[in-house]
Amino acid sequence: MSRGNISIGKISGISIGLDYSWFFIFILITWSLARSYYPSVFPEWSTITSVIAGIVTSLLFFASVLAHELMHSITAQRSGIPVKSITLFIFGGLAQISREPEKPGTEFKIAIAGPLTNFILGIIFWAIWYLLPSQFEVIAEITFWLGWINFSLALFNLLPGFPLDGGRVLRAIIWRLSGNPDRATKLVTYTGKAIAYLIILIGVILILMGQWFNGIWLAFIGWFLSSFASSNSRRISIQQVLQNHNVAGIMKSDCFKIPSDNSIDSMYNDYIKPYRKHCLIVTSGNRTLGLVNMRSIRTLSRNQWPVKTAIDVMTPLSELKRVSPEDNLATALRIFQEEKTEQLPVTGNNEIIGILNYSDLANFINKMDK
Repeated sequence: MSRGNISIGKISGISIGLDYSWFFIFILITWSLARSYYPSVFPEWSTITSVIAGIVTSLLFFASVLAHELMHSITAQRSGIPVKSITLFIFGGLAQISREPEKPGTEFKIAIAGPLTNFILGIIFWAIWYLLPSQFEVIAEITFWLGWINFSLALFNLLPGFPLDGGRVLRAIIWRLSGNPDRATKLVTYTGKAIAYLIILIGVILILMGQWFNGIWLAFIGWFLSSFASSNSRRISIQQVLQNHNVAGIMKSDCFKIPSDNSIDSMYNDYIKPYRKHCLIVTSGNRTLGLVNMRSIRTLSRNQWPVKTAIDVMTPLSELKRVSPEDNLATALRIFQEEKTEQLPVTGNNEIIGILNYSDLANFINKMDK
């Protein structure tokens, strides 16, 4: 369990989690179905029947949302893009896809997979509703509502603006036609914000008409879409720039090679303190053994420094997550985030030729973002 997220398992290697806000929306939808929708459509149903139908419908609704995100994720995986997790939260689902697609065709396939899944589910649920005999009235009504909500989800997600799937689809089309991903990103960000402001306006109108709950909820959704459109656009722009710059441009190549029996005390006094060097390559003769791990040094008390050696605080070369000078910075950023490390060795011909510090990459991103 991570902070703010409850893990419920894995599908196709992808961790599935529930944000705490999901419980609020689950209860809200269940209550709305059980206390309002079903009693108004079928007043002859008992309270227990309406409540059970509400719970089942709500669970299957979120299963549909999960299926939507899973198809995004599986399509991304088949395109060679790793997916770490899917989280269900108050506004639906969010797949944590590790990097942006590098081709418009790939982005189109990933984006369209979710809405197509909802269209297919809508057809399946309505087919069940149509074919069920009349004595299965409760099941029929559940499948009818699920068919309607899946078609609604598909159509809403196809609205042509960030951060919705339709915005991704439109971006892929503009990118393909113009060859300019930056221009495509800006255009779909503008349309996304326009859609968000329109939703907020509708929400305000509903509030003025006395429909407080629906109005506030719509305005809240509009605000979320507007904020997410801006942040999504910024993230994609940064990713695109990082993909066009390689590790060689910001790596440090002035590393020191030290013998494996060198004490931590001498390392600190001879290299770290006077030169402020954190790139210390551990060697034995002509062989490279690994890289000194600064975190390991910090875990030791100062009185251990004279007796502990470089080999005691190094990470072996075979265990190092590394990058090459030709790798783009987007790849390096992904590895930093996955490994939660402060530096990555840069290797060539199975030798460490430099170091990439997370702080240098962060400074590069900050300069680029101004």
